[in-house]
Amino acid sequence: MLYKMGVRLIAFDRPGYGGSDRQPGRRVVDVAADVADLADALHLDRFAVLGRSGGGPHALACAALLPDRVTRVAVLVGLAETADDSIGEWSEQMTGFNRRAYHAARRGARAVMARLEAERFQRDPNLLVRELYAELTESDRRVIDDAGIRSLLISSWTEGIRQSTDGWIDDLLAFVAPWGFDQADIRVPTLVWHGADDHLSPVGHARNLGARIPGSHVVIQPGRGHFGALNIMPDIISGLAHGHRGWNSISPSIRRWALASATSG
Repeated sequence: MLYKMGVRLIAFDRPGYGGSDRQPGRRVVDVAADVADLADALHLDRFAVLGRSGGGPHALACAALLPDRVTRVAVLVGLAETADDSIGEWSEQMTGFNRRAYHAARRGARAVMARLEAERFQRDPNLLVRELYAELTESDRRVIDDAGIRSLLISSWTEGIRQSTDGWIDDLLAFVAPWGFDQADIRVPTLVWHGADDHLSPVGHARNLGARIPGSHVVIQPGRGHFGALNIMPDIISGLAHGHRGWNSISPSIRRWALASATSG
């Protein structure tokens, strides 16, 4: 599919995931240097960036810190930045699993390690799916009930934590700390897509991002949850790769949502 779309998709493991070395104390902003190094190694001068879920803040860091190289950015079901005193409001609409994890992260690495007992997921990645499933909305359950999607999630998580759970824990710590860049500095065309039924990263996070990023398009889709982003991703990738004047070349349905959200917001 990507070949037919004329897209070259490059993904990488953040520090501590998969085969990537850990970077203790990393912040969200640190990803921009890694992406710049990767782009240099691949001889890429200009490129678009996309981040889903925890990848969202990192994609925004690239857009803010690499303005001469990033052409456009999309964030799917991403998180917003939290102020030091707002973790309660920031997490109040989340599932209990996520809320407990992020509150523990505010208390430090030892607390989040104890809260998650993360090694048990390393022993059995299927356990993570089962525990998340119990708290998901029906729209997300429908996505995960697809055998192909469930297999994809399990294989991704298995690879991500195959050496340790350090990358996951470091992500949690980074998300609840200052990200290290100003989202108001983002000037490239930006799409923020979110499912209205998302309780892993609630829809208020998308609205928060839209308020902070000048000129961004916030698309809230009813009847979709966190994992609904997997279904919409091909359209988003097409818009990233072939967009002109912002998002004019993405699918008509996403364009209608973007225009509607822009005029009603």
